[in-house]
Amino acid sequence: MSLNFKLGDIAKQKTHAIVNAAKQSLAMGGGVCGAIFREAGISELTEACRRLTPVETGDAVITPGFNTCAKHIIHAVGPVYEADKDDICEKQLYSAYINSLRLAEQNGCESISFPLLSAGIFGYPKQKALDIAVKAVRDYLNETSSDIDVVLVFRSLDSFPIESDLKTELDNCLSGIEPVDGMAGASQSFMFSDNACSRFSQKASIPFSGKHQRIDDCEALCEAALEEQEDIGNELFNRMDEPFSDSLLRIIDTKGLKDSDVYKKANIDRRLFSKIRTQDGYTPSKRTVLALIIALELNLDEASALLEKAGYALSHSRKFDVIVQYFIENGLYDIFQINEVLFKYDQPLLGS
Repeated sequence: MSLNFKLGDIAKQKTHAIVNAAKQSLAMGGGVCGAIFREAGISELTEACRRLTPVETGDAVITPGFNTCAKHIIHAVGPVYEADKDDICEKQLYSAYINSLRLAEQNGCESISFPLLSAGIFGYPKQKALDIAVKAVRDYLNETSSDIDVVLVFRSLDSFPIESDLKTELDNCLSGIEPVDGMAGASQSFMFSDNACSRFSQKASIPFSGKHQRIDDCEALCEAALEEQEDIGNELFNRMDEPFSDSLLRIIDTKGLKDSDVYKKANIDRRLFSKIRTQDGYTPSKRTVLALIIALELNLDEASALLEKAGYALSHSRKFDVIVQYFIENGLYDIFQINEVLFKYDQPLLGS
């Protein structure tokens, strides 16, 4: 049960279901719709759709997959975007995703691929369309016991939106890193804060004024933050010989979380989490460990300690690591937002 992003042709996906961005008439169109009809077989899919029309905006229907790699094609009707009806359009688009997911689950699908509905000729602003897609999938995955895996498929990275302010800030962070072996090279420009005091100083620097009281106050606050951080670190990580899985489970218990809270927030399949919990000596991949760190909302020192338990570390010379560390240091623990950014920068995603 996870949400991931992928580059590719929606019509050629090998998930149990693929989603067609359909019109109310279910007639063959251009773009995603035309590609799916051609892949499935125009005459067969046209006849199957004819028996199901019309379909209301926000609703979805299902047909066989015919000549596609998918067992089923789900035809979801998103809204044609009208700025003066933004609230209505949002509800209709959200509903199109939810109804598609329900149909997939009802028909025994364990995986489903979506295009970004309504973001083509229907004119929905891409960033808004992506936000609604992620919200709908997140809500559905949080509410269901199903293990369905969801993929959002994009033709190119150019068509994948990202908030401009965030991209500008990350571009600055990554400007000195050169790609090496498909990941990243050495960085001369990106600096990381190593403790609570430096983070405090960045956010609340005080100009020199000759008033020592203000400096003393700052130092006291820094010392208090460091002591608090050290106490937490000692509580969670002072058992040096403890295996990774034992450390992880102890942190979950300390924070009073349920397993389902953690693996859903980490974008991890329940079966993978069960393997981590029950299989002695099993160590998950680095991106899975980082997904768990995000789910547990660990600070940088805690994250580094848990990574070390699994035999990993964050590198200042890899884009993937720098991006994830940026979100940890800024207290941003939305794994889907992190994965959106990783995807935009052509990096591996967190989770399953």
